[in-house]
Amino acid sequence: MKLSIIDSGRCVGCQSCMFACSRRNGNAGLTNTAIMVKSKGGVETGFNVIVCSSCVDPPCAKACPTQALTPKEGGGVKFNPNKCIGCKKCVDACIIGAVNWNDEQMKPVICIQCGYCVDYCPHGVLELIK
Repeated sequence: MKLSIIDSGRCVGCQSCMFACSRRNGNAGLTNTAIMVKSKGGVETGFNVIVCSSCVDPPCAKACPTQALTPKEGGGVKFNPNKCIGCKKCVDACIIGAVNWNDEQMKPVICIQCGYCVDYCPHGVLELIK
């Protein structure tokens, strides 16, 4: 399964997807979300929705010196937080900026492609492709 953006032009910046992801990860705030909604420069200009693309050859995994991130069959990565040393190389390596950082845990927040956020988007911006 792969999380996909249907139409970012539909996004109104409500961040419901971000809050849903963070809640699924056990946090009520936005410190533990794997999806990002950013303004393009104001409400009139719209929003960018950034989510892991499930790369087949993920640069974030290649950059990880401890193999805390390992490629999954079919694309994306698995994250082993016990191996993570907090170097942030995965954040720098992601070409679309989809690896978020949890400053409290000093670890990346990695999208697991569960699709939990899809049901919370009131405008149908996201979908889970099987």
